[in-house]
Amino acid sequence: MDTLFLLVPMSLALVALIAAALWWALRAGQYDDLERPGQAILLDNDRPDAQADAARRPLGADSRH
Repeated sequence: MDTLFLLVPMSLALVALIAAALWWALRAGQYDDLERPGQAILLDNDRPDAQADAARRPLGADSRH
């Protein structure tokens, strides 16, 4: 019986903590768009940007002399 006096308040505090985390996530917009991250993996960038091209060029291969 003494254990219940410890476990019940601890479980209520845990439930309150989980509810607060869920409320924060909802208010922060964490669940606004569930589709786009999954689709972003499938959409590939076929044209690399200029910075990625510059990173791939060997040093000293600059053609702007």
